[in-house]
Amino acid sequence: MPKPEIDLSFARYVAARKGDASTRAREGTAYAYGGDVKVRVALDRIRPVTLAVEATVRLWQSVEKSRMLGTAVKVTPKQFPRIAKLAERCADTLRIPLPTLYVSPNIGSLNAHTFGTADDPYIVVNAALIDHLSEPELLDVIGHECGHIQNNHVVYLTTLHFLTHAANAFLRWSVKPAVLALNAWARRAEITCDRAGLICTRDLDVSIGCLVKLALGSRKLYSDVNIEEYLAQLDETDRGVGRFDELLRTHPYLPKRVAALRLYAETAYFKSLIGSARGGGDTAGEPPAGTSKDECDARVGELLSVLR
Repeated sequence: MPKPEIDLSFARYVAARKGDASTRAREGTAYAYGGDVKVRVALDRIRPVTLAVEATVRLWQSVEKSRMLGTAVKVTPKQFPRIAKLAERCADTLRIPLPTLYVSPNIGSLNAHTFGTADDPYIVVNAALIDHLSEPELLDVIGHECGHIQNNHVVYLTTLHFLTHAANAFLRWSVKPAVLALNAWARRAEITCDRAGLICTRDLDVSIGCLVKLALGSRKLYSDVNIEEYLAQLDETDRGVGRFDELLRTHPYLPKRVAALRLYAETAYFKSLIGSARGGGDTAGEPPAGTSKDECDARVGELLSVLR
């Protein structure tokens, strides 16, 4: 059985960007969650979504970008050099152009976002997030956001953010079909980018720890979290009508993301990728034992399902 082909090259990135929307979505990257790619292709055929995307791109280029970045500080080798080096590591690992990063003074919010257009993407990291995370955990966050750029998520993420945060109340109701469709995709896109973060850290414990720490919003409480008990909450989320609340969310419930990342870490693809990065070789040229990516994606699909 041959080793999985890993194509994260700049040439492929550029070629995907030059193609039409459906081609770019199909290209994706070798690590992308299949459900993300499939739904992204479908988004291009949903008229409310395409109309919302077109309107958002025009507005973002003319108004919203300047307003959002009015108080942010750009990351450069001379300004926040530690963060700049982490961004360089992620870009080198994923083999994409170095992304533009900004630090936002959004107090109390532990989050990072990717905004812009296909030709002008950028990452915004909230200052409070940097204060809460270790350097390896921050590497995971930046790698996650780089995954959004690499997988052509940017325009859809920007549209969803605008429709749910910047649009007035009346407009939010009128675009509800587009929001629900984009939410369904966004939950799958997060799985793809959790994998990108893991590829950058090469450490499952760090990546899972980062997810849980962001969910708690507390460094002190994290040390008392038992991951196995936390994952046991999956059974509770599957019971009762309350589980349908997830349909309105842009991110899967955290226990699902942790479980999905664990599944991906057990794939032969990821193990081979890590082995190649460390300069290791497999006995007699055989790939490391592990599940196939298709099997992993199928199990993740069952995990993410709300209507079951």
